[in-house]
Amino acid sequence: QVQLVESGGGLAQPGGSLRLSCVASGFTFSSYSMSWARQAPGLGLEWVSGINTDGSDTYYSDSVKGRFTISRDNAKNTVYLQMNSLKPEDTARYYCARGYDRYANDYWGQGTQVTVSS
Repeated sequence: QVQLVESGGGLAQPGGSLRLSCVASGFTFSSYSMSWARQAPGLGLEWVSGINTDGSDTYYSDSVKGRFTISRDNAKNTVYLQMNSLKPEDTARYYCARGYDRYANDYWGQGTQVTVSS
């Protein structure tokens, strides 16, 4: 069955960096776009970034543009989210999803918690 397993979350200081990973299994990873979304306490889901099958097309929400970078390694069935210049408002649970965006997402991981605090 389809599985998406996120890792790499944790505690970071403002201005710091983290790299999230999502390992996929149960489907042909290279045939699917992937995306990252996040949910902060008390708020709705925010789609952060997406990437197409070969990595040639990406998008970012305005809130992370210029600070986060999405990438993928089809040989490792893994999609990454490099997060730099972290801010307290980036604190959220981050989810990996199959599909490019909210209209295409059909499977989700369990998420990994990111906390940005001094």
